[in-house]
Amino acid sequence: MRRWLRVVLVLVATVVVALGMAVPSGSANAGRRAAGPYCGLHWGSLPESGMRMTTAPVVDVRAGRHACFDRLVVDLGPGPVPHDAYDVRYVPVVRADGSGQAVPVRGAADLQVVVRAAAYDRDTGAPTYSFVNGGELVPVGGYGTLRQVAWAGSFEGQTTLAVGVRARLPFRVFALSGPGSGSRLVVDVAHRW
Repeated sequence: MRRWLRVVLVLVATVVVALGMAVPSGSANAGRRAAGPYCGLHWGSLPESGMRMTTAPVVDVRAGRHACFDRLVVDLGPGPVPHDAYDVRYVPVVRADGSGQAVPVRGAADLQVVVRAAAYDRDTGAPTYSFVNGGELVPVGGYGTLRQVAWAGSFEGQTTLAVGVRARLPFRVFALSGPGSGSRLVVDVAHRW
């Protein structure tokens, strides 16, 4: 009799453990094995910003492709490195500096990149960055994530870019010194979550 009781208890315990593993716990990932981060990236899609301004002017905008992300680079001239002189966020539509006009871009998500730096000489008003086509600042055809980079203006000491992205994907923002006496603001957007 005790042997039967022990067998029944073992069977009941086995069933309870098995059911406990099969019952989801309410989290979005319950019931499936958690996948590791894409390419080891631990980025998010929430706004990243700082409030400082930089006196370094915007002098160029360029982009590049990498294995796991696309990169947008805003080159700045001589001046302090803009470690917290930016505001990067997904918005329903990017608005032009000064006028507030919508700046439509291709893609399923609009990433607004505000660099707290002017694209003009603060003393003379002469442009420090010029472009041929404001709707296509850099060619991004064939990129995994970026769909378009457009000009949204430079007004009251800050410059705004409208970046069309394939979807609302994780991104990161950081500043680097160089080349030379300049610096650059970097925005990386992952190819997927």
